[in-house]
Amino acid sequence: MTSSRMVRRSFGVVRGTATASVPTVLLLLVFALVSQTARAQSTIFNIPSTDTVDKGKGYVEFDYLPQAPGPDAGASTQIFNPRVVVGLAKNVEFGVNVPIYHNGDTDPTSLSYIQPNLKVKVYKDDDKGVAATGGIISNFPLNRTESQLPFALVYGNVSKKVGKAGPRFTIGPFGVIAKQDDPNKVTFAGTRGGVLLGYEQPIAGRLSFVVDWFSGKNSVGYFTPGISISLPHSGLFNAGYSIGNDSWADSNATKNRYAFFYYGVTFP
Repeated sequence: MTSSRMVRRSFGVVRGTATASVPTVLLLLVFALVSQTARAQSTIFNIPSTDTVDKGKGYVEFDYLPQAPGPDAGASTQIFNPRVVVGLAKNVEFGVNVPIYHNGDTDPTSLSYIQPNLKVKVYKDDDKGVAATGGIISNFPLNRTESQLPFALVYGNVSKKVGKAGPRFTIGPFGVIAKQDDPNKVTFAGTRGGVLLGYEQPIAGRLSFVVDWFSGKNSVGYFTPGISISLPHSGLFNAGYSIGNDSWADSNATKNRYAFFYYGVTFP
């Protein structure tokens, strides 16, 4: 169980005029990535799940996403994303992500963001294995604000669990609110709406296979398969590989693919 991320790297960013010290290429890459860490609510890898943190409890997590493979020339991008989520009330959680995108070849070498978000569970029937949630994830730049604009992603989803130990399926729509006509600043990349899908399959004991997908060649458009391991003391470890929907565009020039590792723990 995690919270909603949105840091991503991706395809068609709304292009703006970047300063010489912050190459346009980096800003475009980051805004493609920014949506990938936009997840400070309960998630699978990237898409929000229908889980929420219980009232009075908290959840902390750290994500690490190294670009793999890296570019043909120059430094690879790395993403560091600390996150915290708290249960505000029954079936309501609030979270904050602080993703940092680092590339040693750029000036500045890091771009940072803050992503407050809110999720509400609107329906739950444990006997039928059905739940539904809705939420919003916002993204605000913390540096180089003269070259970037904030945006927000809104979504709804429904999940169905098959049996007590069977798989869980998640599906829902999402849309993005972002300014589109600023000639000097970068904002959300690509199409501003689509579908989110998730699948979680218990394998044995604490081990599960998980996969999720945001549709579209945009800032959140990634397919991420991997494994999830429940750990002692309310811990969780996920490892996967995040593949951008535009990953092999332009003869593989984008290389929009990242290893994805995160560890989280629920408290108290």
